[in-house]
Amino acid sequence: MNSFRVSSALGLLSRPCAASSIITSAPGLRAQARWVHRDSLPKLPLVPATIPFVPDVETFLTLIGRDLKQYANKFPTWEALFTLTSEQLRELGVEPPRTRRYLIQWRQKFREGRFGIGGDLKHVENGVAILKPKEVVKDALTRERFVVNVPPGTNPDSIPAEELVRVRGFKVRGIRTIIGPYALAMKNGGVKLQVTEGMWEDKRGHKVDGGERRRAEVRFKRGVAERKALREKQGYY
Repeated sequence: MNSFRVSSALGLLSRPCAASSIITSAPGLRAQARWVHRDSLPKLPLVPATIPFVPDVETFLTLIGRDLKQYANKFPTWEALFTLTSEQLRELGVEPPRTRRYLIQWRQKFREGRFGIGGDLKHVENGVAILKPKEVVKDALTRERFVVNVPPGTNPDSIPAEELVRVRGFKVRGIRTIIGPYALAMKNGGVKLQVTEGMWEDKRGHKVDGGERRRAEVRFKRGVAERKALREKQGYY
């Protein structure tokens, strides 16, 4: 009888989701078995649409930095930028390999909608966006101030509330002062945000003593050289 029970249990465990069915049938336990298939996941477009702040290849390469702007003429179209493989990028002269990897990583980020500063802007002309403070009175004691993106020459108060574009990464200090990265103050109030090289760049870390792999070796050799220099100074050599 015991051998029959063991074989039956093994047979259940070998079936899909058997273990989950045993757990969920136990009283007092709340568990759920979920199966996710690749076909059910939403597929990202291979070539994403441009956005107002990034209308073309040159702007995209300028924003992500690392001197990738110099390769702008290598990509005749927006589609080419997002469809060329790593091997094809190498043939075009995009070097070194870490630069190609960096470009490919940013292509994927853009597909997923993970933009840098200014990626949520809607009103951009010639690479420049106008940001202005907006105040909303919630009640007699509460007022909220935030930053909105408006077309040039437009007052935020003249735009319906549902059409206002609230900008991430910027805030209002005091009554009308806007603070945020790359914000350039304007004479008539508000600030402008202009496409600048390296705005979206992922900064590389600074290697200390040759990095993690060579740190022990570099420090050992430095110690040997320092001790030798000290002995020479003391007249041992």
